[in-house]
Amino acid sequence: MKIFIINGGQVFAHSGGKFNDSLTDWTTEFLGQNGFECRVANVNDDFDAMAEVENFKWADIVIYHTPIWWFQVPNRLKVYIDEVFTAGHQNGMYASDGRSRKNPAINYGTGGLMHGKKYMVTTSWNAPDTAFTLPGEFFDQKSVDDGVLFGFHKMNQFVGMDRIEGFHFHDLEKNATQERVENYRKDYLRHLEAAVFTLEKQLS
Repeated sequence: MKIFIINGGQVFAHSGGKFNDSLTDWTTEFLGQNGFECRVANVNDDFDAMAEVENFKWADIVIYHTPIWWFQVPNRLKVYIDEVFTAGHQNGMYASDGRSRKNPAINYGTGGLMHGKKYMVTTSWNAPDTAFTLPGEFFDQKSVDDGVLFGFHKMNQFVGMDRIEGFHFHDLEKNATQERVENYRKDYLRHLEAAVFTLEKQLS
């Protein structure tokens, strides 16, 4: 399988993007050792939107690694998405919004051209996981995927991709001990292994 990895760990202010650099390294090392073809984009680098469209079209799976800044993806990742997805219009990513002029009230979001492709997203947070799960805490017991990432998932659905369950890393500023990061690494690689090998069996 062919896997396209997008490192959204932007270098900005106090953020050096180092955790997402490490996460991208964990991913590429694991996939390379298991015979998968990989391409990597880093949002800190200059990019050609049309060339990035070709990476999406090439891939069987797209993996996004992104921190969450102010409850959104970093601005460089948003610029990347805006430019690349726009360049993908009638160029292999999506044909239209899916509606017809005869009945424009229905079928919005069905014009994607990337059916059969999958995507997975990881996020990294300062917020602890309990902020999402405990009654009375900040996120009102709404999960990352159903809350902050709702629009992100709809973006990928719009172009026709199906979601693979993602992985979320919490409390990485105040509590990023070496032991916790190592445990996260092991848990993530188990998650990644299960996801890609399950999909590989389905496609073979």
